[in-house]
Amino acid sequence: MAKFSEIEEARKLLGLGETATLKEIKSAYRRMAKQHHPDKVVDKDQAESATMKRLNWAYKLLLDYCAGYKYSFRKDDVARTYPYDEYMETFKEKWFNSI
Repeated sequence: MAKFSEIEEARKLLGLGETATLKEIKSAYRRMAKQHHPDKVVDKDQAESATMKRLNWAYKLLLDYCAGYKYSFRKDDVARTYPYDEYMETFKEKWFNSI
């Protein structure tokens, strides 16, 4: 299990904010990998190789953290995640029941 400090370091290394979706994590990794991949860099040196290793570590750590995260499927939690959908469902029910 990763410590908070490691997750925080990985998040900052990939340039992510305090919240990120899985899609944003993948996109940030790809963007950073393009910049630092040893095959793409003109001046191949040990620093780029080390940076790429750290990026791979950060990406794997964040994906493992996300994979182990427990999601709530309770109605209230889903409604908080998608408030517009809940609002529309309530609106339709009230509207159709009043006809």
